[in-house]
Amino acid sequence: MKSCTACHSCGCHSEGQFCAAKAPIFAMLADEQLAVISGLITRRRYKKGQVLFFEGDVSDKFYIINHGKIKTFKHTREGKEQILYILSEGDFIGDLSLLKKSAFPYNAEALEDVGVCTLSKDDLDRILKENPEICLKIMESVHDRLVNLENLVQTLSTKDVEARIAGLLFNFSKNFGEHKDGKVMINIALTREEMANFIGVTRETMSRKLSGMQDEGILELVGNKRIIINRLQDLEAMM
Repeated sequence: MKSCTACHSCGCHSEGQFCAAKAPIFAMLADEQLAVISGLITRRRYKKGQVLFFEGDVSDKFYIINHGKIKTFKHTREGKEQILYILSEGDFIGDLSLLKKSAFPYNAEALEDVGVCTLSKDDLDRILKENPEICLKIMESVHDRLVNLENLVQTLSTKDVEARIAGLLFNFSKNFGEHKDGKVMINIALTREEMANFIGVTRETMSRKLSGMQDEGILELVGNKRIIINRLQDLEAMM
């Protein structure tokens, strides 16, 4: 595979992989096509707590996350934060902007130091004309995001607090967990308040329920941001 100067400089060309290949919609492209896309990329770094963009900003870029995690969120009428997605390496945002320039419907903030690569819509327009199969992948990603939002709405409106927390931890274990010796280590830079905001409960309720689960031996709380799941099957049964 040919080397990519842009990828080397952003630190994401590892083991011969172009950074663009981390985004599922580009994964099927040939090395030569990936090299062209990677050559158009602009590299950005954000410190923990920095905002990538605000709700209402013009959405004219495609973001590929190379390392770190970000959260996307909106504010309710009461001014409370509602987290929509937690995204990590290989995930992407701005897929809808590839179809039409518009405004971002949510905010995005770095949960930890983050490196991203961005592509402008104008550049992607040219690539899409040459690779129409990418459009199918975009539609698949839009479908998946809509399903996730529908599940979030259903969770917030129909499930009790224990089921919401169990579902949140189960999904975190699946997406961000390290499995070892029958246990799952969840190491994610979310405060108790942010976890509570994700599922529409108060911070006090979240802390109390987590402590109760620890007393029952279902999990262990290590500091403020690390959780060890001892009995994943118990969480699944509570959902």
